[in-house]
Amino acid sequence: SSFSRGLMALAGVVLVTIIGLGYWYYSGGKQIESIAVMPFVNESGDKDVEYLSDGMTETLISSLSQLRDLDVKPRSAVFRYKGKENDPQTAGNELKVEAVLTGRITQRGDDISLYAELIDVAKNKTMWSKSYKRKQSALVALQSDIARDVSSRITTVLSGADEENVTNLYTKNSEAYQLYLKGNFYTSKLTKEGFEKGNEFFEQAITQDPNYALAYNGIAFNQLAAMDWFSAPKIAGPKAKAAVEKAVELNEELAETQLFRGMVAHWVDWDWKTAEAAYKKAIDLDPDAFRPNGYYSWFLANMGRNDEAVAVATRCQQADPISPEANWYLGAALLAAGRSEDSIARLQTAIDLEPSYFYAHAFQGRAYLQAGRRKEALEAFKRAHKLESNNFENWANLAYAQGVNGNEEEARKIIAYLKEKSEVSYVSPYYLAIAHAGLGDTERVFSFLELAIKDKSDSLILYLTADPQMEAIRTDPRYKVILKRINLPE
Repeated sequence: SSFSRGLMALAGVVLVTIIGLGYWYYSGGKQIESIAVMPFVNESGDKDVEYLSDGMTETLISSLSQLRDLDVKPRSAVFRYKGKENDPQTAGNELKVEAVLTGRITQRGDDISLYAELIDVAKNKTMWSKSYKRKQSALVALQSDIARDVSSRITTVLSGADEENVTNLYTKNSEAYQLYLKGNFYTSKLTKEGFEKGNEFFEQAITQDPNYALAYNGIAFNQLAAMDWFSAPKIAGPKAKAAVEKAVELNEELAETQLFRGMVAHWVDWDWKTAEAAYKKAIDLDPDAFRPNGYYSWFLANMGRNDEAVAVATRCQQADPISPEANWYLGAALLAAGRSEDSIARLQTAIDLEPSYFYAHAFQGRAYLQAGRRKEALEAFKRAHKLESNNFENWANLAYAQGVNGNEEEARKIIAYLKEKSEVSYVSPYYLAIAHAGLGDTERVFSFLELAIKDKSDSLILYLTADPQMEAIRTDPRYKVILKRINLPE
């Protein structure tokens, strides 16, 4: 391992491997085949340390996912347990795994303490536990030690290649790693402030380690996710593309690098050939990861290949049935395929799994519109807006639903609000097109769609062909002209 330290570290690896073999023998020769890493609990009493407990959990999930023949539940499946009193055996049974790893972390100044416990779900028995104490400057070594120790308990023999994979954090700089964790933490909030803070931390991580591929990937996702929601595509798009190009230069064999390369080609460059090739490579590099399949299904839907999109999204959902995000991908694919009732049901599953998932509520509103259930669509959009009122897409959806439900005054108030905001913040022209579509104002719809083309709006690409809010303009000859100009299928 790049983090092993001389003969003492080598002896430690041998020792934990022997212990692991002892457990394998004790358990009847059956190694652990599935595990859930539960969100580590921040016991510092300081919310500013939350990035560390979340980040170390996410890194460990990613590290253990490198082990062959081990099913590791993704972040989206386990983080719905965050902040709740959970019995590990109950959680393990719900997640359908053989083992659960829990952790408690405390930071006092420069000192980090972590207690980890591995639990056999069937026996409700502790398989292994250990306390770690490290200085903050040794954070990379701490994360690698935990990954190595846990791996040794759940596999029969940890090969040199396996150890290298699970302990590789792609940087040896603990400060860069810590900044990267902060970047992920704030970006995952999906808020304007979160995106801004997240990008700052990723940039700082790169200053500490200019060859840190994961930090460049962090910038790419940050900029792509903020694009159109809060940032102008002509600003965010080039930043995402530059970050991805650097990540590819550093390590093109990372699945997430190829995923973001696909997203840049899809969302920014409108280069369908490159996008599909990158999505497929991401899937090849990590076949068990649901997210590359999810984004690929969205791409297929945009290309009008709806049967393929549903098939890929179904595989994505089956790979992780209790992931809200995986269920959302399938719900979105079903919506694009015109299967509104199936979409409503699947999106409800996502909502039941994570009631605060505003994007699932927003897409369920679209599915209700497609089904002709306008009042229910309005209620769904209201729920999305209540959960995330700073997102202009939620305001636009609400304006459309108010308009088609005959509440013209309310719709116009929202449109006035969006136009006022556009004076000081970026508001996607596509959202203004949606808002005017609810009032049947076709001329303004096309006027804003023209601006969306000029702005290279990713929402235009991601939504236009399947968005029920654009149904009324699809018989207008200008609609087909727009599709041809942006190279989307009719």
